[in-house]
Amino acid sequence: MDRLWSPWRYRYIASAREITGCIFCEKAAANEDEANFIVHRGQFNFAILNAFPYTSGHLMVAPYQHVRWLEDAHADVASEMMLLTRRAQALLRSLYRSDGINLGMNLGEAAGAGIVGHIHMHVLPRWVGDANFMTTVGETRVLPEELSVTYQKLRGADWKA
Repeated sequence: MDRLWSPWRYRYIASAREITGCIFCEKAAANEDEANFIVHRGQFNFAILNAFPYTSGHLMVAPYQHVRWLEDAHADVASEMMLLTRRAQALLRSLYRSDGINLGMNLGEAAGAGIVGHIHMHVLPRWVGDANFMTTVGETRVLPEELSVTYQKLRGADWKA
């Protein structure tokens, strides 16, 4: 069996165990945006990096409102969520020169939601050929960029388009 050592990821794995409530509510309320990788705050939603990204640039747009289902979100919340998703998509294409973008929302445990009780939209850049042997055969992801670098890129980006 091959092993790839990435000790820098341990701090993310260890900190995930410390959260007992809703990760999105706790991180939004903490007002420690850099430590929590919140790259943008809107009126009703915020954009946060995925602590366990599939690719560099993988972020999520989540509402401050704690709702389990999209239908339960206030119309203003849902509207701003889509506007921020649209802006995140444009920023990721520009900053990472991606060939495509995955957008996704898993609602409910049966749909694969990792955080079942709080809706959030995944936005992640994709490139032709990025599903290489490491991902498909080795079930291993190799990320060329640390989250702190991704944070600086997206935090400094223009979210007002």
